[in-house]
Amino acid sequence: IVKGNRETEAGAPPDPRLMSAMADYHEELARAGVLLDASGLKPTSKGARIKFSGGRRTWIDGPFTESKEIVAGYTLIQVKSREEGDEWAKRFPAPFGDDQEGEIEIRELFELDDFEPHEAVERFRELGLASE
Repeated sequence: IVKGNRETEAGAPPDPRLMSAMADYHEELARAGVLLDASGLKPTSKGARIKFSGGRRTWIDGPFTESKEIVAGYTLIQVKSREEGDEWAKRFPAPFGDDQEGEIEIRELFELDDFEPHEAVERFRELGLASE
């Protein structure tokens, strides 16, 4: 998960050199057969949030002020181990260029086998959308 900053929230396009480095990295992931998906996200001014509280839903239009918690993009890979995922993550290009501060967050996806057997788990399995 690539954390956003003022530039991503302003909708500024990435530097062409950074785009090239990102393309190189993602092509390498694809060649290795581990790339599932990757995308940049438009600024929060183009989005919304739904807040759930007390049984109610509240629609909140962007932009959102807390930019350090904004997701600017993501890369989703499927690897055989946490260690393999960590090795790929360590090679991720600096998200805003080598001379700029940036941060990526590494998270694992739940797999259906992580949950106790249940009718709802089987319904998800039948959809074929979750990792096996």
